[in-house]
Amino acid sequence: MAPFSVPMNPRKRIALVAHDNKKPDLLEWAEYNKGRLSDHELYATGTTGRLIEEEVGLAINRLESGPLGGDQQLGARISEGSIDVLIFFWDPLEPMPHDPDVKALLRIAVVWNIPIACNRTSADFIFSSPLMQEKYDRPVKEVTEYKDRDVDSPNR
Repeated sequence: MAPFSVPMNPRKRIALVAHDNKKPDLLEWAEYNKGRLSDHELYATGTTGRLIEEEVGLAINRLESGPLGGDQQLGARISEGSIDVLIFFWDPLEPMPHDPDVKALLRIAVVWNIPIACNRTSADFIFSSPLMQEKYDRPVKEVTEYKDRDVDSPNR
């Protein structure tokens, strides 16, 4: 089955998320990349978005806090094709009460084949790619295969 693609314009729609222990790392990264981030449309979950607005001075489309549904809001936007990149500094050493939501967000980002950075180094690599400034057609083969699969119908 041939994949379909989701167009990503040069102005990307970037989601910024960080667990509490990783918020300082994300804020430092955002400050360092402030000029280039301002060329894109930014989304963030609750507290992360507020901190980026206040401390870095970037305009953010703020969603709910992650544990209050923000992770799920981002997942819905990814599946709708309205988020192009996920920068999610998560803490692998700290248990999270909303861990199922976090796993669901990461899962949906992989299903829809968007770039995901889970730490500063991966964010630096993604953000320094020339593709961040260009149009890119993101293939989503697995989604096509899933939608077109044969399923036994009770009416057959």
